[in-house]
Amino acid sequence: MHPLTTFAVNPMSLRFETQEDAEKVILFLRQSFIVNVPWMLITTLLAIAPTLIFPRLFHALSVNLTFPTSFYVIGALFWYLATFGFALESFIGWFFNIYIVTNERIVDIDFLYLLYKKFSEAELSKIQDIHYTSGGILATIFNYGDVVVETAGEAPNIIFESIPFPEKVVETIRELTEQASGEPL
Repeated sequence: MHPLTTFAVNPMSLRFETQEDAEKVILFLRQSFIVNVPWMLITTLLAIAPTLIFPRLFHALSVNLTFPTSFYVIGALFWYLATFGFALESFIGWFFNIYIVTNERIVDIDFLYLLYKKFSEAELSKIQDIHYTSGGILATIFNYGDVVVETAGEAPNIIFESIPFPEKVVETIRELTEQASGEPL
């Protein structure tokens, strides 16, 4: 399994922090890589803006601003630092938001705002319903969608957002649930 994997079946070397000794990881999921395209395009646009877009915009608007060279250098440094921060936060948000299906439970780990981690889990025996939705041209072409796992009681519903092969994920979880409870969903 390479570091940017979005869909892995029975990954051998994967372990997570609350995994029990007898628990086996069946699926490792991350959002489809295609969801990164918008922030990558924005980052590219932000990276070329100071050198290509702003000078032409100022020229087209007939704005004649003259500042000392050091102001331009400091402004460009802040611009590129903010651009790098945006790209880093977007990548980390994609990379560390993972979904894990084991032989005992479903785990959703979300990192928000770089410093906040939200950990949700649902035991397979508590799952009441599971379905997926996939809509739009990109979702159809790249075969990704959202999987919704509805649970019983006070356990929160778990949503796997924009994951690849949602029909395979639903089928796998349904099979595991039937094995755990002995009755079909």
